Amino acid sequence: MRAWEIVSNDGIDALSLAGRPEPEPGLGQIAVRMRASSINYRDLLTVEAPAARNFPFPRVPNSCGAGEVIAAGPGCSRFATGDRVASCFFQRWNDGGITPGAMASALGGALDGVLAEEVVLEEDGAVAAPAHMDWRQAATLPCAALTAWNALVEKGRVKAGETVLLLGTGGVSIFALQFAVMHGARAIVVSSSDAKRRRAEELGAWRTLNYRDTPEWHGAILGMTAGEGVDHVIEVGGAGTLERSLAAARVGGHVALIGVLTGGAANPTAIMRKSLTVHGIYVGSRTMFEAMNRAMEAARLEPVIDRTYAFADARTAFHDMRAAGHFGKLVIDIG
Repeated sequence: MRAWEIVSNDGIDALSLAGRPEPEPGLGQIAVRMRASSINYRDLLTVEAPAARNFPFPRVPNSCGAGEVIAAGPGCSRFATGDRVASCFFQRWNDGGITPGAMASALGGALDGVLAEEVVLEEDGAVAAPAHMDWRQAATLPCAALTAWNALVEKGRVKAGETVLLLGTGGVSIFALQFAVMHGARAIVVSSSDAKRRRAEELGAWRTLNYRDTPEWHGAILGMTAGEGVDHVIEVGGAGTLERSLAAARVGGHVALIGVLTGGAANPTAIMRKSLTVHGIYVGSRTMFEAMNRAMEAARLEPVIDRTYAFADARTAFHDMRAAGHFGKLVIDIG
């Protein structure tokens, strides 16, 4: 079988499509014929700067994929041959709070990822793919969707009528928009593209704002909310946007820290002055994943996929992720 491998510190164009032996599942493991894999910004960073993660070469990238079980190892009881599954970002985070052991089980980093024709997963490191989704759609869920769900639903406890601020239109932000609308919340989307703003409005965004036209966008958001600020911020920008996000939040509001898209430094004083609750979000547990899937199935919610790529064109997909022109998710068909 074939797998894409990170073989050096030379970036996207150094990714190698290599032959590997077909993996055999061990105790409590399943072998999965992968059908699709989606790309996250974290996957791009791993390919571009693997030295920072200190893993041995070669390493298969990507944490998110969906496929069918082709073999089950001894002791498996959750899945059988032919079942449709999606990978869990963390192979050893079933429930409860995150632990160092769980963090050491991330696919496409600490462990080989899923950008391969066949992979072995822990049986507890997979979930049933939603019945109404195809392979591509299911492959978008393990990181971006679950991160948004954890931030907004598990930690944020979002309620109908509350207001949610979303930065940009990448995978996490668009899933958070869909979850906000599903829960009856009002979503404000900040983007540099008027075309993407219109697409966000079509998905149910309450208000949108072009941050290039309005660099001090936090002030405009306060105006939209009668000076009170938003209840929740899904903060994917990092230090470069954090101070504006804190300024846009209401007193006693909630900020979910997720991304590192922008550099710079941030003054955290507003957290204290406004009594904000700030959560660091690193994807989520298998239990959260299963709860999210149940909600998506009940609502018939479908992920937003911008573009798909052939398996042989994986490098192009990573280059497009770097170009940041997408709306929603980028997905690689595996077969």
